[in-house]
Amino acid sequence: MLLGCLLALLPQGASARLAGPPEGWAPGETTRDLAAVRASGQLRVLVNQSRNSSGEVRGEPIGIEYRRLRAFEQYLNRNARDGREVRLKLIPLPKEQLLPALLRGEGDLVAPGELLPVRRGMAVRASTPILRDVPLVVVARQGNRRYQRLEQLAGRSLALPAGSAARDALLKVNAGLKTPIVADWQDPSLAVEDVLELVHAGILPMTAVELPIAERWAKVLPKLRIERHLQLTDQGDMSWFVQRAAPNLRASVDRFLRGYRAPADQDAAFLRVYRRLYKVHYPLGRLERQRLERVRPVLMQHARAQSLDWLLLAALAFKESTLNPAARGAGGATGLLQVTPAAARNVGVGNAASLDGNVQAGAKYLAMIRRRYFASAQFNERERMAFVLAAYNLGPQRVQRLRAEARRRGLNPNQWFFQVERLAAERFGMGVVSYVSSVNKYHLAFARERYRLEP
Repeated sequence: MLLGCLLALLPQGASARLAGPPEGWAPGETTRDLAAVRASGQLRVLVNQSRNSSGEVRGEPIGIEYRRLRAFEQYLNRNARDGREVRLKLIPLPKEQLLPALLRGEGDLVAPGELLPVRRGMAVRASTPILRDVPLVVVARQGNRRYQRLEQLAGRSLALPAGSAARDALLKVNAGLKTPIVADWQDPSLAVEDVLELVHAGILPMTAVELPIAERWAKVLPKLRIERHLQLTDQGDMSWFVQRAAPNLRASVDRFLRGYRAPADQDAAFLRVYRRLYKVHYPLGRLERQRLERVRPVLMQHARAQSLDWLLLAALAFKESTLNPAARGAGGATGLLQVTPAAARNVGVGNAASLDGNVQAGAKYLAMIRRRYFASAQFNERERMAFVLAAYNLGPQRVQRLRAEARRRGLNPNQWFFQVERLAAERFGMGVVSYVSSVNKYHLAFARERYRLEP
C-alpha cells in the first residue's frame, strides 16, 4: 500500500474508552421469550464472528447464516398479531463465548453457523437441526501426503481455530491411539476460513472442519483437498440455540427452520468476493528464505529503532513486494515496503529508492501511526498492530471513524479482528480487511519459524 495518505495525518484526539465489553454486552438481563422479544421490537442474535458465518461486504451477505437470519426476521414479522415489527440485532462474538453469553441474557438466540457442542447441564435448547449428522473431516492441501486412515495421523498435528468442534471429537479419537493426534490451536485472530486459507497456502499442514464448510471454501480455495474418508465424527447437528426458559421462541424458530429453503444463489456474493480476493502465498520457500536473509539486517535494524517486531516488517514486505527490494509499483512507489519519495520525505527520509531508506521510511511511518493513534493500553499488542496496518492501508482518519461507528453500534472499538473490520468490509469492501489479514498471517507464519530465521 502506498504511503501517500501521510498527508492526511492531521492531529486528532483518539477517543478514550475504558477497557471492557462494548455497550449492550453487559450481563444482567433476564431471559426473554417470544412475547418479550416482540414487545421490545428487537431480537438479539449472538452470531459467530467468523466471516464464514456472519460476514457482509458492501451490503451483500457472505456469511452462511446471514440470509437465513433475515428470512427468520421476515417470518416473525409476517406472523405478528399486533403488527409490530421485530428487527434483528446481530452481536458477533468468538464461537466459544456464544452459549455463555446466551445464558447471561446478553442475547435471545445463538446462530453459530458451525457445530457448537453443548456442555452437559447447560440450560439451553437446540433448534430443529439445520443440517443433521455433519461430518468433521480432515482438510489438507493438494500435493501433500495422503492418509488412508485416521490412525496414520498419530503424532501429527491438526491446525484448529479457537472454539473448533473438533476438540471433543479429537479426544475420542485419541483415546484409541497410542500416540495422539496433536491439536495445534491457532491464534484467536484466525477463524475457520483463515485456517483453511493457511492450509491452502501450505503454511499449515492440515485442519479439521465441518464438511459443508470445507466444500464451501474449496470453491474459492482450489488447492484444498477434502479428505472425506478421514472423519473425526459424523454425529453432530448444526442448529440454532435458545435458552431453556424461552419455549415459545424455540417453537417459532423450529417452525421457521422446518419450512425454510435456502435460495439457489445463496453463495453468489460469497463466490464473487472471494474468487477475486488476494490469497496468501507460502512465504518460507527456498527463494523466499534467501530474499529474507538478504534483507534481514536492515529489517532488524530499523525495527529495533522503532520498537517493532522485525518479523512484522518482514510480513509487510512480503505482502507489498514479496521481499523484492527492486519492486516498483503505482504512483512512484518502490522498494521493499513500496514507499513513495514524497511519503519518505514526510517522515524525514531522503532516499526511498535505497533499501535502507525504504525500510527506514516504512518503519518510521508505522511507528508514527502507533504513537499518534494507537498508543493506549486499551489495545493488546496484536490488535494495536492490526489497527496500525489498517491505518497504513486505509488512512488513520478513516480507521478512527470506523472505531467511532463501532462504538455506536455496540461493537468493540478496540478490536480490529472480527469487530471493527466488519464495518470496514461493509463500508469499503474487503480490500483493507484482506490486507490486514494477509500481513497478520505472514507474521504468524514467520513467527512460527522465528528460531530458524533469527541469527
